[in-house]
Parts: sequence; structure tokens; C-alpha cells
Amino acid sequence: MAQPKKEKKTTRFRLSLLDDQTHENLWDMRFTRTNFIITAISVVVIFSLAIFSITAFTPLRTFIPGYPDAHSKRAAIMNAMRIDSLETVVNSWELYTENLRRVLDGADPISIDSIMRLKNMQSMSDRPAKAARQDSILRQKVLDEEQFGLSESRRRDLPIEGMHFFVPLKGVISQPYDKIVHPYIDITAPANSVVKSTLDGTVIFAGWNDEAGYTIQIQHDNDIISTYKHNQKLLKKTGDKVSAGSPIAIVGNTGSLSTGDHLHFELWYRGEAVDPAKYINF
Repeated sequence: MAQPKKEKKTTRFRLSLLDDQTHENLWDMRFTRTNFIITAISVVVIFSLAIFSITAFTPLRTFIPGYPDAHSKRAAIMNAMRIDSLETVVNSWELYTENLRRVLDGADPISIDSIMRLKNMQSMSDRPAKAARQDSILRQKVLDEEQFGLSESRRRDLPIEGMHFFVPLKGVISQPYDKIVHPYIDITAPANSVVKSTLDGTVIFAGWNDEAGYTIQIQHDNDIISTYKHNQKLLKKTGDKVSAGSPIAIVGNTGSLSTGDHLHFELWYRGEAVDPAKYINF
């Protein structure tokens, strides 16, 4: 006759906390191997999640070696803006030098429209004749300047299409230009970003306006005026001379018409508001 199978006993453990003098049982816990393993794994997982959450979602993450802080990010943005501006200046001077050489050699110059699009100076000699004819006005101006600027008047009166504009604020255009409803543009950028003058000029107004906040307005050559509104702080005052690319303000959110950190930028040419995005690569 078969004997009944014995049930496997579960080994249990007990963890007790006793008073050393009175031997009174202060705390008691019973558990099995399975319960202990599950509890240990749960504690490790919860502890790991807590450390990850504190590191990922609190300012403590800035103490991690190699993690970029606010200063590093701001420096990276500023360096990118400087590189972009310097690249545009170099391309403009290369185009001017090439046109000057061509005029001296009696050849047709290259279209000035290529200032904003020029990426490879080696392709200059292959420009079509149509582009050269469009630049006949520039060629005549250069020929009229005595030995190319050796006379008393060295300044060239270029049309707005031929001028080099510095980017006033590197960011995202949140509201584009509209000739009727919105004859200017709004540019969003991180707080404390530096606003720069788009051309050489003289500050004709720098002060506070209830709707526009801290505002600065600059008069440039060739009947051009640029206006910068809603700034947090102004770095120039009325009457100051400024150069293209020099800091003039800190982007902000001042004035009753502002709803966030951004730059309200206006560009006026011969008394009319024009679209800045046509002449500046934001």
C-alpha cells in the first residue's frame, strides 16, 4: 500500500529586536526566503528610482561632471551667433574683393544678391551674364569713386539689398511680418540673451514705454532705422554711437503688450516698415 506523500515544509525566519537589559521584545518580524528576496529587490528598485528622479528632475543634475549648466548653454549660443556673423562678414568681403578685382581687370562684376547666398567663392567665375548685368549700378558707383575710395568720400551709398545686417537676436520668429496687421517681427530667445545692433549707427531713443517696455531705436546710414522693444535692460543711452554687432540690450518681457521673453524688432527704410527677414538670416 502506497504511503501518502509528505508536504514540503516552508522554512520561516524571525527577526526580533530585544531590550538588552530586560529582554523585552520590542519588535518582531517573520518572513520566508521568498518574501525576503522580493522585499530586497523592491527596496533596491525603489531606491534606484528615487536617486534617478532626484538627479533627473532637480537642480542637483548640474553637479554631474560634464553636464552643461546655464552658463555653458549661454556661452554656446553666443559662440554660435559670433560664428554665424563672422561667416557672413567674410563672405561679404570676399565678394567685394572679387568684384573689385573684376572691375580693375575690365570684367563684369558679380551680382550683389549673392552676398547672402555665397558659400563657395570658386563658383564666381561661372556666374551667368544676366547676374552681371543686374549689378551694373554697383559697377558704376565703384568706377565713379576716385581710385576706389581714395577721395574724401569713402562711404558707398548702397541700396538696402546690398547691405550686410548683423542678426540682432539669434532665435525663432514667433510672429512674422505682415505689412497691414503686423509690420514687424517677434523673435523668441532664452532669457538674458543679448540683443545686438544690426548696423552701425546712433541711438536716437533709449527709454521706457508703458506698452513696449524698455525700447531702443537706432538711426543708420541710407535712411534706415531699427527699433528693439520689450527689453529687460538697455545697455546704451540716447546719443551713443554703436557699431554693427555690438550689444545694446538684454532680451526681456517688459511692457503691457508683451506675453513672454522676446524681441519686437522693426526695420524702417526711407520712412516705410520693411520685412527684416528679407535681409537678415535669423
